[in-house]
Amino acid sequence: MIRCAVLGSPIAHSLSPAMHRAAYAELGLDWQYDAFEVAEDELAGFLTGLGDEWRGLSLTMPLKRVALKLADTVDPVASLIGAANTLLIEADGTRSAHNTDVPGLVAAFAERGITGADTAVVLGGGATAASTLAALRGLKVSEVTVVVREVARAERLLDLAAELGLKTSVADFGQVEQIGGFDLCVSTLPGGAVDPWAEHFATVAPVVFDVAYHPWPTQLAIAAHRIGTELLNGLDLLVHQATLQVEMMTGRSPAPLAAMRSAAREELDDRESKEVRPV
Repeated sequence: MIRCAVLGSPIAHSLSPAMHRAAYAELGLDWQYDAFEVAEDELAGFLTGLGDEWRGLSLTMPLKRVALKLADTVDPVASLIGAANTLLIEADGTRSAHNTDVPGLVAAFAERGITGADTAVVLGGGATAASTLAALRGLKVSEVTVVVREVARAERLLDLAAELGLKTSVADFGQVEQIGGFDLCVSTLPGGAVDPWAEHFATVAPVVFDVAYHPWPTQLAIAAHRIGTELLNGLDLLVHQATLQVEMMTGRSPAPLAAMRSAAREELDDRESKEVRPV
């Protein structure tokens, strides 16, 4: 049986098994997709132990950077961002590293009819923010403001922005009241991190993309919904990047987006129903 899997640590939260298995069912493929807890220093050994039945791996944190060193080839987007979320395994055992987060974000915007913009504000300075900058360049955005907790830690993002040809400024959260007037707002912060400024950032652009998806809704999402700001969430990104992975791993296109989104939502609903809630 042909096999694929998602790797990371922690991995129990991943929605990838639900989405990929749903895709295989829709495509009529008798493939197996699993999840494995793999730490950064364990990835090389895991890859060495794979048999010839393996076709692809989805990668989550903390494996996205180290995967680049363990691939025989790296696609230009993954190389530019410095992170891969996909490893394809060829019949001869060679590995190629790819990044589907960037085109996944572009596709999520396009699904809402958003194919271009001039300006954007990005909240956060981590790996997802880096992918977001590349995606915004794909949307023809020319000016970006990055808002981080510590401006000094944004040097890598500024270097990336320069490579992308983006005019970029950096601000900290102490300056939020001066920040506004954008076409797009993308929060790459984990759920809850932007809560103190949610009301403000819900108003800085007509479109807000909050990459969080659990727990949902975030305070940013609630504020955006209340005033009628168009809202996208992390599930939109997650599903679109996963459809690209399915297409790359199986060679079948298009991947069944609706079935994968439905499976992800059902899995989230099931988890939420099992969570202990205060009385």
